[in-house]
Amino acid sequence: MKKSIIIVVLLFGVLAQAQNKKWTLKECVEYALENNISVKQSELDLKATDIEKLTAMGRFLPTVSLGGSVSKNTGLSFDPTTGNSSTTEFLSASGNINLGYNLFDGLQNIRQVQRAKISKLAADYRLSKMKDDISLFVANGYITVILNKANLEVLKSQNIVTQEQIERTNELVEAGALPRGDLLEIQAIDATEKQSIVNAENTIQISLINLAQLLLIKDYENFDIEDEGYDIVDEGISNKSPAEIIENAKANRSEIKIAEQNVALAEKDVQISKGSQWPTLRAFLGYDTRYTDANPISFGDQVYLNDGIGYGLSLNIPILNGFSVRGSVQRSKINLERSKFQLEQSELDLESTVYQAYVDAKGALKSFEAANKALESQQLAYDYAKERYDVGLTNAFDFSQSKLRFDNTKIELNRAKYDYIFKLKVLELYFGIPATELKF
Repeated sequence: MKKSIIIVVLLFGVLAQAQNKKWTLKECVEYALENNISVKQSELDLKATDIEKLTAMGRFLPTVSLGGSVSKNTGLSFDPTTGNSSTTEFLSASGNINLGYNLFDGLQNIRQVQRAKISKLAADYRLSKMKDDISLFVANGYITVILNKANLEVLKSQNIVTQEQIERTNELVEAGALPRGDLLEIQAIDATEKQSIVNAENTIQISLINLAQLLLIKDYENFDIEDEGYDIVDEGISNKSPAEIIENAKANRSEIKIAEQNVALAEKDVQISKGSQWPTLRAFLGYDTRYTDANPISFGDQVYLNDGIGYGLSLNIPILNGFSVRGSVQRSKINLERSKFQLEQSELDLESTVYQAYVDAKGALKSFEAANKALESQQLAYDYAKERYDVGLTNAFDFSQSKLRFDNTKIELNRAKYDYIFKLKVLELYFGIPATELKF
């Protein structure tokens, strides 16, 4: 009985711990990379290239085939073992085995193996890009939740001040120092703030659900994140020049590597299509034997006496095939030129994207610095307004306006802060820092 109680207590403890778990950003990213459907699809694409390579390697192996037939003959028929005709009923059987091997096929087999290796590399880069994209989506969703939570804390802390002002104003009204209208004004502010708090809580819940859905987590009610310990961490990226970041991006980003491998694939396709213009040389070896019950000789002896072997070489020289091979070569050349243009466009797009990310990060930093200064000014203005209101030198409406401006400035500072954090991390990602190693 005692052991059962201990087990139940432990189980409840584990359950409570699981329900109270708060996910860190790193845990969210790692979980998404393991469970996201798009990542899994990219992993399947990578596995498919192994089949492509296996098929290409298999083309170097000889072809082997077995054949056989059994038939019942009546009436005038030819004896398959003697070739003589007779009017009778007999059973006959035959079997064969054939081997073939390509001695030369215009190097197409070799090119196919090389193409399969390039295809696997391209799929690996596509998987890396998908992981980077998913990591960025998760980071954005995570930071959105943190921002919403920070805004809620602002609203709650300011409402505490409002509650204190209600008590203070009520005392002054009871003492006759302030009109009752001031109390009603502060109470109206309190009601508005509480409504804003409810809306902020709903916003947090929605952002948590969005993040959970991105992670494919269905337990929305118990899903939460670790919202402490995240601040602006600059690993030196802000001191890099745009040219340096762009250079690193071109060397490390998967977009460029994918485009480069697509060019390599197109070049290999041109070589493969040109191989169809070459003659092909194939070696073959065949063995066959036959049996009939019309012959009094035993089955084993017939198989031995009636067997035969055929072997040789076959040469096929393409001369005219309706321009199909020529058309295939021309199409592959066009695809090669198209892939080269796509590589050039990918480099231009990446350069533009990185430069835009650089400008966005610099702009976000300026917005954050400006929001800090604005908060300092609004803090002084709010403190001054509060002092005047406490001694009855200003009315509740003017004080509420000052308080509203102060609250909005705090919320704007939160927005600017987390916007800068996100854009800074985007820039680091383009610089080549892996998503799982980004620091906050």
